[in-house]
Amino acid sequence: MENNEQFKSGFVNIIGNPNVGKSTLMNLLMKERLVIATHKAQTTRHRIKGILTGDDYQIVFSDTPGVLDPAYELQSKMMDSVKESLVDADILLYVVEIGEKRLKNEEIFERLTKTKRPVIVLLNKVDLVTEEKLNEAVEHWHELLPKAEILPISAKENFNVDLLLKKIKDLLPVGPMYYPEDQLTDRSERFIVNEVIREKILLHYDKEIPYAVEVVTERFKEEMTMIYIETDIYVERDSQKGILIGHKGEALSRVGKEAREDLEKFFEKKIFLKLFVKVRKDWRKKDQDLKRFGY
Repeated sequence: MENNEQFKSGFVNIIGNPNVGKSTLMNLLMKERLVIATHKAQTTRHRIKGILTGDDYQIVFSDTPGVLDPAYELQSKMMDSVKESLVDADILLYVVEIGEKRLKNEEIFERLTKTKRPVIVLLNKVDLVTEEKLNEAVEHWHELLPKAEILPISAKENFNVDLLLKKIKDLLPVGPMYYPEDQLTDRSERFIVNEVIREKILLHYDKEIPYAVEVVTERFKEEMTMIYIETDIYVERDSQKGILIGHKGEALSRVGKEAREDLEKFFEKKIFLKLFVKVRKDWRKKDQDLKRFGY
């Protein structure tokens, strides 16, 4: 495949405000549930690459954290990764909801308007709006980003996703295969485990709990028919630890059970999963802790 003179490849980075459907879209484009997607904002904390390889192309998608004005150190690190994604992209996918007017961070929006990369503005969730509202949105984004192509989609309904994939392939430059053809992501097995557990916490806990949590897999031992996993869940305060564990450990048991079921589907093996909850005071605000957690 790599010897094919017409082989095309490139980096396609997905940006947008929190909770506009970026992760859902990437999973659809990959045809694989690779990144966690919930109804809560700030689900994505890291840039996660999804690698889609065909006979004559390789697309390296990158899902990024939702754009915001950072309130603490963790969010600043998240926005740094979004800024990087504007620089190292061959193609930018900018996902917006109908009615949205611009990115929630002026500096990043300014950079987007000046980029030389091809930009496709994806008007997501079109299944929820009238034709009149859609036309207004198309006009609005044509004015703000006149060089960008605008495409209405619905990630939830899988509307126009195949058309988007075709447009991406057309825009890809001729280039090498960056990753082995059977590789799906640049992230490790431990990272996948961490994200699946974090997704369950986002789904089952309210208020500050999901955002005060960091997940670190300390043991991942794979055998022929079984994978043994031990994972630490860090919170910022003792009160959060109590809520996370729940009465008689029931809340944490539910997280473990659902995470194990998803991981068994992903790895296609039996999983033995042990979870431990630990307190690391104010880790989101401490540069040393953030580095330790990979930010």
